[in-house]
This record gives sequence, structure tokens and C-alpha cells, in this order.
Amino acid sequence: MIDLKAIDDLARKLSAMVPDGLSQARDDLEGNFRAALRGGLAKLDLVTREEFDVQRAVLLRTREKLEALERRLAAFEASAGTETPRT
Repeated sequence: MIDLKAIDDLARKLSAMVPDGLSQARDDLEGNFRAALRGGLAKLDLVTREEFDVQRAVLLRTREKLEALERRLAAFEASAGTETPRT
């Protein structure tokens, strides 16, 4: 998951390592570092924490609904005196 704050912090740390003689280029380098890091991570096809959390919540709701349907089916089968094979 992509944490943009962490990328910005890393870009700042990298630019801080630039020798004092190149301090006027530091802002440019920081922007370049940030762009390179974001571009590299974008190629990895990662998701943000927010996207992950949304999909996790959807999966949990789906699982809860499935379990409820399984319970209803089992109750229906028990009342009908039949049982369907499970796969």
C-alpha cells in the first residue's frame, strides 16, 4: 500500500544528503526523488491503504451474508427433511 507521506519523507531525507555545494539544486532534486519514487511504486500496481480497507470491508460483509444464507439453507433443509450435497 502506498503511503504518500512516507514517500515525501524519504524524498526529503534523500535531498538532505546532497552536499552543501549543491544546496540550490536540493529542491529540484527533492521533487525529482519524489517523482521517481512515486513512479516506481505506481509501476508495482499497489493499492492505497484506503482502497485496501474498503475492499476488506466489502469482503467481510460478503462473508457475513454468505454465512447467513448458509444458515438459512440449512434450516430450510432441516425443516424439509432434505439435504443438498456440499462441494
